[in-house]
Amino acid sequence: MTKDAFLPVDDEARLRAKALMRTARYGTLATNDPETGGPFASLVSVGTDLDGSPVILTSGLSTHTRLLEADPRCSLLLASVGKGDPLAHPRLTLSAEATRLDREAASGIRERYLRQHPKATLYVDFPDFAFWRLSILSGSLNGGFGRAYRMAPDDLLADPSILPGLREIEAEAVAHMNADHAETVALYATQICGAREGAWRLIGLDPEGVQLALGDEILRLVFPQALARPEDLRPVLMALARQARDKAAPADARAYQASS
Repeated sequence: MTKDAFLPVDDEARLRAKALMRTARYGTLATNDPETGGPFASLVSVGTDLDGSPVILTSGLSTHTRLLEADPRCSLLLASVGKGDPLAHPRLTLSAEATRLDREAASGIRERYLRQHPKATLYVDFPDFAFWRLSILSGSLNGGFGRAYRMAPDDLLADPSILPGLREIEAEAVAHMNADHAETVALYATQICGAREGAWRLIGLDPEGVQLALGDEILRLVFPQALARPEDLRPVLMALARQARDKAAPADARAYQASS
């Protein structure tokens, strides 16, 4: 009897998969070519909608756009990179169905996408470019050797019930944090996420966490508990700020003592 190579999905696997989805800047998109009957793979820049669904921006001149228009079924491979054997690092393959978004429906997605891919401002409004939302059908997470999981959409996406209210305040909340609380945003990255010092910026938030960016580097900070309502966002961010400052305080005290 063949042993099942897949492990039961647990919270750690869900967190790992969601982190890949929220922090990946690029992925490999596989579409179906009706002329050859085979797959066609291409590199695409990736963003996310509030629930975590992948979003891509494509030109009407590209082959994968033509193929998606003919057959919306597709697959997206997201992978983390690092030193050593690439196969020792997590990667996630998503089976999905793509939907082209009209300009009005994509307005909020456009802003989220550009915070993650600011260089796309140069061409995002070209008439032949459009956003596509990839509705996830299933996922296959490989967390490294011997750690494979089959995942359902519920394992990968945030609870949709809070999304409408959160969508209304997300852009304003992100702008407010970056304009008025830049030091706190940097502390989120350095003290809670253990990242290097720098001018970190908040580029997105969702019911389960926030994304922080420094140049091309993106971090995922997960909330201790998913938001139940939009009003919970402010107290959660304040609690994380206190946690970050408390962690920074001992280091500041040591630095002061060393200079005395």
